[in-house]
Amino acid sequence: MNIAILPGDGIGPEIMAEAAKVLDVLRRDGLKVETETALVGGAAYDMHGHPLPPATLKLAQEADAVLFGSVGGPKYDALPRELRPEKAILGLRKECDFFANLRPATVFPELADASSLKPEIVAGLDLMIIRELTGDIYFGEPRGVTGEKGHRVGINTMHYTEAQIVRILHAGFRTARQRSKRLCSIDKMNVLEAMQLWRDIANELAPEYPDVELTHMLVDNAAMQLVRNPKHFDVVVCGNMFGDILSDEASMLTGSIGMLPSASLDANGKGLYEPIHGSAPDIAGKGVANPLAQILSLAMMLKYTFNLPGPAARVENAVRKALASGLRTGDIARQGERVCSTAEMGEAVVRGL
Repeated sequence: MNIAILPGDGIGPEIMAEAAKVLDVLRRDGLKVETETALVGGAAYDMHGHPLPPATLKLAQEADAVLFGSVGGPKYDALPRELRPEKAILGLRKECDFFANLRPATVFPELADASSLKPEIVAGLDLMIIRELTGDIYFGEPRGVTGEKGHRVGINTMHYTEAQIVRILHAGFRTARQRSKRLCSIDKMNVLEAMQLWRDIANELAPEYPDVELTHMLVDNAAMQLVRNPKHFDVVVCGNMFGDILSDEASMLTGSIGMLPSASLDANGKGLYEPIHGSAPDIAGKGVANPLAQILSLAMMLKYTFNLPGPAARVENAVRKALASGLRTGDIARQGERVCSTAEMGEAVVRGL
């Protein structure tokens, strides 16, 4: 198994170092893994003048999977848009056709009271949001800003092909089939023609999955229901922009965005795996970042790309042991609790293995 390691910027290298420790334990226990590390994002721009150099893209394309940290930081905000660190992750999604983003939102029992919602609302929460990554308003044309000052117009276009919608909905149905057989499709068909097409295609595909219950929900209602009754959902499938927003909302149900991994998959199961939090430049280099989302992203890689549910569950259980031992990084610590370092949390997971 060949894995491309792309630590990125900010806290990326720190949390990736802890995931690498976990991978080393699995390798010593017999997992046949080869890794190669490359620069990406701002770090790549500083060295090579581009956030996604050809060598990094080639490594990602030739690897079986990509383990990604995070990119970005204020020092790059003044760069032309095509050279900003975030273009690296968009470029990887496009060039490798990582079209299906899987974002689980799971509440560990030890962290039920860390959520901003009442513990009884989120206890036992286990939902999966599937977000389409290659279409929608992020890639649609025409786009840009035109006109003179005082009369400028900003344009972005919501654009979806039938093929893009079909394949992400199939991913949603298949994932629901593996879980509790309930799929909720999110759209805004009452005002957007692109979303009417989305709903029409969902209904057309539903007979192919007679064992899966398909429901529909408008995105504004879905945003409300996620904080009102999140356990109503099991698998949620949505377009690129709506999924971007709803998955971050769902992350806070768990207590911290620092706890949640994600997978971005192509049609063959190859994936890019990353925590959903950002580069957090304000705490970079301080050794206080939460590495668990990065470690859980490694577990998702073992499960979805390499079809190794046993080692994946072993990593997840080690994370649970670390939390059960009482260790908390600053983002998940309650008032008065001792705050541990990034390395302490990583070492606790290694002990749990």
